[in-house]
Amino acid sequence: MFQCLFAESGLSLDRLRALVEVGACGSIVRAAEGDPIRQSQYSRQLKELEDFFQVALAERRGKGVQLTVPGRELARISRFFLLGLANFQRGCLAEQQTYRIGAGATFTATFLLPALAEMDKKVPGVKLALEAVTGTEVERRLHELTLDFGIVTQCTLSRPLQLKELRPWRLQLWVPRALFKSERQAVRALAERRLPLVWPGAELPLDALGFPADYEPAMVCNNFLEARAVLAGQTFAAFLPDFLEPGERSGVFLKLQTPELQALTFYHRLAWNPRLLRLNLHAARYRDALIAALGRELP
Repeated sequence: MFQCLFAESGLSLDRLRALVEVGACGSIVRAAEGDPIRQSQYSRQLKELEDFFQVALAERRGKGVQLTVPGRELARISRFFLLGLANFQRGCLAEQQTYRIGAGATFTATFLLPALAEMDKKVPGVKLALEAVTGTEVERRLHELTLDFGIVTQCTLSRPLQLKELRPWRLQLWVPRALFKSERQAVRALAERRLPLVWPGAELPLDALGFPADYEPAMVCNNFLEARAVLAGQTFAAFLPDFLEPGERSGVFLKLQTPELQALTFYHRLAWNPRLLRLNLHAARYRDALIAALGRELP
């Protein structure tokens, strides 16, 4: 059945691991962690794989390396296979399972960490690796199986990724009274693009609100938590989700809910790759526990 694969030398687990690691790091130097001996080994192993499959698997891009289309496909197959072996080994050795979860900083601090603390009592013996990842990066890494679960706001993801809605949320516009005394003045300033906004670029794309392409925020930060911190200085206005308020000094801000904002409903969704469930039967139980914990209202 597999005679062709083993008729010639050049295919091995070490070589496939080298391809996966170089592809994930985007550089032989980074994959080898600067070790010149390992760099030489990785270069040789990639060349041996290319000779075996008779196709280019990687190409140089500046100082880095980018996998070709066949290289990415072979890396995907190899990662799936190696993860299956690693899970089998953990099961045989009764080792703890580690789940990698990617989410934005705001969701992690507000919902994920409290939910995981609660889950630890119900699903003991699980190790977690949390990463600050959002949007398309979550989608890409779920495909690559370098994340087990991710939190996204997109309503669709490319196949075969699957989604489960967790909780809805809306946006509120907070404007320091030091900038505008009335809601009417603040709304007009926003319409005329005179309102100085701090924008959480990694967690809320500008086009999510239908803003014109030439609208430029006064400041761009990473997430809603940073936007709230900037808002506290009362120099900039900020959009915040309805589960996140300015804090004890909220009285010094105007809270605006325009018809456009009221018409927008966002959702946090749990995303996963069903291939993960085939590799690790315990992952389905942990996914269901995550959905139950994250869908529950937390104080």
